[in-house]
Amino acid sequence: MSDLTGKRALVTGASRGIGAAIALALAKAGADVAITYSASPDRAAEVVRGIEALGRRGTAIQADSADPAAIRRSVEEAVGALGGLDILVNNAGIARGGPLETMRLEDIDAIIDVNIRSVVLASQAAIPHLGQGGRIVNIGSCLAERVAMPGITVYSMSKSALISLTKGLSRELGPRGITVNIVHPGPTDTDMNPADGPQAEGQRQLVSVGHYGQPEDIAAAVVFLAGPGGRQINGAGITVDGGLNA
Repeated sequence: MSDLTGKRALVTGASRGIGAAIALALAKAGADVAITYSASPDRAAEVVRGIEALGRRGTAIQADSADPAAIRRSVEEAVGALGGLDILVNNAGIARGGPLETMRLEDIDAIIDVNIRSVVLASQAAIPHLGQGGRIVNIGSCLAERVAMPGITVYSMSKSALISLTKGLSRELGPRGITVNIVHPGPTDTDMNPADGPQAEGQRQLVSVGHYGQPEDIAAAVVFLAGPGGRQINGAGITVDGGLNA
């Protein structure tokens, strides 16, 4: 139900963490995979080597997700490198926190540009290339559905916006045989939110299973939605948070 043989995927923001795990999991399931990265060429190259070691084609594309032109270019480069596109995973995102009253305008703009606008623009650029059986999977956050602590208001807003985008696109694209879904990670052990970081214990106490997730946990949900098993799932959200939002 997760066989992606012959499929071609683009994963944004995939030089590390959840994005890298998604790219490798898609390749393991049989897909050729292009990734974008902003400022980590060595780590992006390592992910590509991992994709190729699985016998699949891989390519890394430098693209700042805050730059509309770079987003559009990255989709076209992925299509050119892979010979088409079947799967788009909008993973790129940033997190900046603090009380709204003291947040700088540049931080608010950055969150909106990367977490919302880049997803809209990447999807817009990818849609003409997606055919019957195409997939768009957005990466949200469990904090889109429950703002579990202060200081994350703008970040949570940016992720909740993706829920409406996902539902709307599912209506637009479903009749064309293209599904659009969203995966909501909970606390996941990455560079952005390490399981041994200063905020980790407070988050761990909210998770009913008692421990952080791994990037591979999120990747497994993405691969399922991208594969044959996800063909009847559309406009849906899958929360992978260890029970934080239970």
